[in-house]
Amino acid sequence: MEKFTISVNGKNHEVTADPDMPLLWVLRDLLSMKGTKFGCGQALCGACTVHLDDEAIRSCSTPISTVGSRKVTTIEGLDKEGHHPLQDAWVEHVVPQCGYCQTGQIMTAAALLKKSPNPSDAEIEESMAGNLCRCGTYNRIKEAILTASKTL
Repeated sequence: MEKFTISVNGKNHEVTADPDMPLLWVLRDLLSMKGTKFGCGQALCGACTVHLDDEAIRSCSTPISTVGSRKVTTIEGLDKEGHHPLQDAWVEHVVPQCGYCQTGQIMTAAALLKKSPNPSDAEIEESMAGNLCRCGTYNRIKEAILTASKTL
């Protein structure tokens, strides 16, 4: 076990963990931040997506020892009040059904909009391709991203 100091949503946290412990479990189990979801555990579904210095990453396959001084942003840190333009667009377009994948979807979309504030349909489809939605809300996800891009 080692001590790590990580910046999550603008606050530094000191945790004691095995260096190989995935960031997902540090967030959920050690810091009690439950917004980031466990999906497949193999970085294939996107449910565990968070930002590491504004880049969308899969937290289930990112060991805590690789985070270093980079800044982690989770769904809880996207907007203090839960009203990031993407979150509002998700509600407007009634995107969630079961809702399980939605935090990962939103975090991936937020990283896309940071890089490309006015993305094309093709850019959205390419960026979001690694995020799976069992309920099949992909068209509503794309519409919500386009709506949010107009308000950012």
